[in-house]
Amino acid sequence: MSINNNKKQYAKLRKKFPFFEYQSYSFNLNNDNIEAEFCFNLADKYIFKPTLKIPIRSFYNINKLNKSELNNYIFHIGMVELVSYWKVACAPKVIIKPHKLDEKQISWWKKLYFHGLGEFFYLNSINTNEELFMTIYSHGESVNTSTINLDNNKVIVPIGGGKDSVVTLELLNRSNVPIIPMMVNPREASIRTIETAGFHKNDSIVINRTIDTTLLKLNKLGFLNGHTPFSALLAFTSALSSAITGVANIALSNESSANESTVPGSKINHQYSKSYEFESDFAWYLKRYIHQDMKYFSFLRPVNELQIASLFAKFPQHFKGFRSCNVGSKTDEWCGNCSKCLFTYIILSPFIAHNNLINIFGKDMLNQGKLVHIFNELTGISDVKPFECVGTPNEVNAALGNYIEQHNKAILIDNFELDNNNQNFKALISEYNSEHLVPNKFEIILKKALDD
Repeated sequence: MSINNNKKQYAKLRKKFPFFEYQSYSFNLNNDNIEAEFCFNLADKYIFKPTLKIPIRSFYNINKLNKSELNNYIFHIGMVELVSYWKVACAPKVIIKPHKLDEKQISWWKKLYFHGLGEFFYLNSINTNEELFMTIYSHGESVNTSTINLDNNKVIVPIGGGKDSVVTLELLNRSNVPIIPMMVNPREASIRTIETAGFHKNDSIVINRTIDTTLLKLNKLGFLNGHTPFSALLAFTSALSSAITGVANIALSNESSANESTVPGSKINHQYSKSYEFESDFAWYLKRYIHQDMKYFSFLRPVNELQIASLFAKFPQHFKGFRSCNVGSKTDEWCGNCSKCLFTYIILSPFIAHNNLINIFGKDMLNQGKLVHIFNELTGISDVKPFECVGTPNEVNAALGNYIEQHNKAILIDNFELDNNNQNFKALISEYNSEHLVPNKFEIILKKALDD
């Protein structure tokens, strides 16, 4: 991914657009949907109105929530939606008009915005810090935490359509845990995943999110653009999902590898909002400002990408249906040219037969010479990893070492040498990260799957 020198544009836009307002939010319930709209104002020059629409299901308990409680959930979704619109001009002053935030909340949000935009700042050559990049002011009444009763036996599982959420869904389902799948803007792979596991779209929480087209127009006009922390939005929409279903547990599928910085020696991490740091911060925020009994955790946090690949290989019914490629998401295919495709191919190679891998991806990914630059980024030859949700160079090299031992050479590995790869593979496949928030009853399920 190329680095753009937008320092001057950053300074120019901040001067031209000195403030950004979260003006208001609204929601209504009809027979079919929960509908919410947020209103953001960029220096009285541009208005953005993104929306959410959630089809109502028979198993929702919305009537048990009072308006004040719903206000809290919707308001917080707006707080994380804000960052996608703020970043176009990076206004130095941010005004939160609907509700008052205390000092700890302001610090919490500044940390999320700053680190969640770490990649954005890096790729735009913007040099700032957590103190200076914005100042947050807030008005209005404080919001109250929710007290609705929650069922601790059930679990909400967000589904993206990739291998990780397949593993979480299938392991919990196999252990007879009552599950409600959750999908944000579901794509075909997400729907295939739940259907293959025996669920139906109507059994799931579906959240349809729209982006205001003004944002897209500003991007084309040369305003600032870049990656935002989507998983933080997933976190707050999952909290709303927990409230409307009365389900206490939210089981993400983020692995220990997500903790590693994308740019070595820095805190710049494409996966910041998938990291344990964000997960633990969000768990704290949930208890203090949302609902003290909600449990937000990553079921796969104790394990690495190599272990997830070994678990995924036990569910061949998902081989043809899963997708981890963002480039090909709109056409429901593996593009075969990106870091996600190459990484997924490599990490699965020790556990899925070579011919099956070629059938999944439509080609032998390790014989694509044009991907050498991506290969170098994945293996650590290049200084910076791909700005994508991929594993660590250590995991990639361990998988490649295993591949080299079992197969003839391929173009991308003809001149690739590894030291102690077999030893490294064995160490990673038996690794267990104790830094996690997985409740004991769910950790037992994961450990049993690793031992099988």
